[in-house]
Amino acid sequence: MKVKLAYGRDGLEVDLPRERTTVIEPTYVPGLPDAEGAIRTALRNPIGTAPLRQIVKQGQSVAISVCDITRPMPSRTLLPVLLGELRHLPPQDITILIATGTHRTNTNEELAEMLGEDVVGKYRVVNHDGFDDDLLEKIGSTEAGIEVSLNRRWVESDVRITTGFVEPHFFAGFSGGPKMVAPGLAGFPTIMRLHDAAMIGHPDARFAVTVGNPIHDAIREIAGMSGVDFAVDVTINREHRITSVYAGELFAVHNAARAVARRLAMQPVNSAFDVVLTTNSGYPLDQNLYQAVKGMSAAAQVVRDGGRIICAAECSEGIPEHGQYRRILASRGSPAELLEMIQQPGFDRHDQWQAQIQAQIQMKADVYLKSGFLTPQQVAEAHLKPVEHIEDAIAECGPDAQICVLPEGPQTIPFIASNE
Repeated sequence: MKVKLAYGRDGLEVDLPRERTTVIEPTYVPGLPDAEGAIRTALRNPIGTAPLRQIVKQGQSVAISVCDITRPMPSRTLLPVLLGELRHLPPQDITILIATGTHRTNTNEELAEMLGEDVVGKYRVVNHDGFDDDLLEKIGSTEAGIEVSLNRRWVESDVRITTGFVEPHFFAGFSGGPKMVAPGLAGFPTIMRLHDAAMIGHPDARFAVTVGNPIHDAIREIAGMSGVDFAVDVTINREHRITSVYAGELFAVHNAARAVARRLAMQPVNSAFDVVLTTNSGYPLDQNLYQAVKGMSAAAQVVRDGGRIICAAECSEGIPEHGQYRRILASRGSPAELLEMIQQPGFDRHDQWQAQIQAQIQMKADVYLKSGFLTPQQVAEAHLKPVEHIEDAIAECGPDAQICVLPEGPQTIPFIASNE
């Protein structure tokens, strides 16, 4: 049977043995026939608060948090409608903040692609920089003692608006909602505390768990401390088209979108598989190996102990070079040694969380990588096994191996029904 994998911009087709292969995809929902109309209706009939244009008064400053290039958020569809509801304000009173967290700055070309040239040309668009203390403001500490610093423009604005898309997240439970404040607009020390070894290693820091997940619990608390006046969350399908949209009070909106994402993305299976072939949902999510750990995490939910995960991620941006992920991977000779290092008291390095999750997965299963841009040596240096032909890597597992395929990677979260 031929299966089309989400890989880069164009996809990748593989040929697999039909009788031993189970393909698991999100429940497909077509895009809304009038997405702009649905967004406008949500903004004017919000959950738990007044309509957006009634909340924002003339003379007020507005900050809008939006996803960066690593997320397939349809901002260029949503933002023009949202900004249309704010047309009683001059453009100079509105700042669009790219919620990069610790990711790299987005280029002008990427901003135009993400937001639309009209928006970029008319409004102030600012990449958040969590490493520049001069651009941050401390707002207090969480109950767990996490000192919170956030983007100063965000903190000082009269009205704060989040926009995000919601899907299960491999350690924060779900994306979107409060994540558009922290880690999206947080300072590096705050982000490090949210992603330290104890947080990442907690058994409830996983897909689709929010309450009791220490990371999501802290993120909710920080968003509440910050004050979010209005929120918009959407769900999307494999074409990155909007399938539902909710607007209004931050937590009510996120709850509604989470319920949809859970129903569409979470897919039960009866037992674990010998081989799980996954992706990182194609471009823009599979731009680098760092992001591809999400696809590996989805596969890890249903691979048997000692089994094999094959991840197809184009990695057009490499490992990447920015951040510390590559350097952390290169600093030890095996996943076990990486875990030992990261879990040492006082270990505190940017991107350690991604290396930790990758190593945790590799303690359960062998992980192979199909990439069109990384050399076999680069893959091996990342403690992974390079793959040229996916079919050959599957055939090596023998004629009886049971195969699972996640063509859309972490947009599908399989789980063994007996474990839930």
